[in-house]
Amino acid sequence: MLHAYKPLPRGLARLGQQSPTEIGADLEQAFWIDLYRPLDSQVVAVAALGVEVPTLADMEEIEISNRLYREEGVDVMTVVLPGHTPSGEHISGPVSFILSSARLVTVRHHAPRSFATYPERAERTTAGCRTPERIFLGLIEEIVARQADLLEAAGKTLDQVSARVLGQARPMELKAALGEVGKQGELLGHIRLALLTLERALSFYDQTLATHPQGGELRPLAKALMRDITALAVHNDYLSSRVSLTVDATLGMINLAQNNTVRILSVVTALFLPPTLIASAYGMNFANMPELSQPWGYPFALALMVASAFLSWAFFKWKDWL
Repeated sequence: MLHAYKPLPRGLARLGQQSPTEIGADLEQAFWIDLYRPLDSQVVAVAALGVEVPTLADMEEIEISNRLYREEGVDVMTVVLPGHTPSGEHISGPVSFILSSARLVTVRHHAPRSFATYPERAERTTAGCRTPERIFLGLIEEIVARQADLLEAAGKTLDQVSARVLGQARPMELKAALGEVGKQGELLGHIRLALLTLERALSFYDQTLATHPQGGELRPLAKALMRDITALAVHNDYLSSRVSLTVDATLGMINLAQNNTVRILSVVTALFLPPTLIASAYGMNFANMPELSQPWGYPFALALMVASAFLSWAFFKWKDWL
């Protein structure tokens, strides 16, 4: 899928949808071309503009030299962002930004929400959207804001889970809470990776700003974004520590619930031990057992068993074991 945009006096305008044979007709006018799971024809159309579109395998290379480099005046930056697959699965995947003086090309194979929300908010970002460089910084600002929203949502979820765990949660609720905390921990890991790669990309971009015509105007914007990323990274670390604390609290409550169950079973076993001993004694087949021939023998044995159980219960209660 290919989306192309050009700037207007107010915001970005999306160029019309083209067929595969006409797809390159308006691309020369585009300041931003967004490729989402691109078709071969779309890759060829963008390549005709002098932009080499990396494959997913190229984008997934972990070497920093493959993710951040400058070639013939074009900055290529690949970051890892959380998003969704077409099936709705939440993943973390690579997104490449190919920035030249003529246009910005983004390549992605999953759907970070920022790419859907940015076109409508482009004019309200700090950088604006008059040039490809400003579109790049505005898109990064939208992505950073999205990570902030995800962190805020994760914090609220952890608050709710902690309240349930420390309240009167039942064992099944504790199990569900543990699963929810695990999901939030995984999400925080994806956000932390996104912030790390964004910080690297902006640091690389900041080093190349000297060659940009508007480098003096854009550098403060890039610096401000890096400060925002640093602040979000600190917040992410705080929430990660809360995840660990909530997991420990949940496991502790589960252990307490299990210990209480084992304690009850132990007490019940101890209460029935003296009656069992008495019943075992009267079940022995000795010839000389006078009580067996007496009419009061059976009631006497039953009363003795009940009395022994009651005395055991009273002793445990006196010791405050119940």
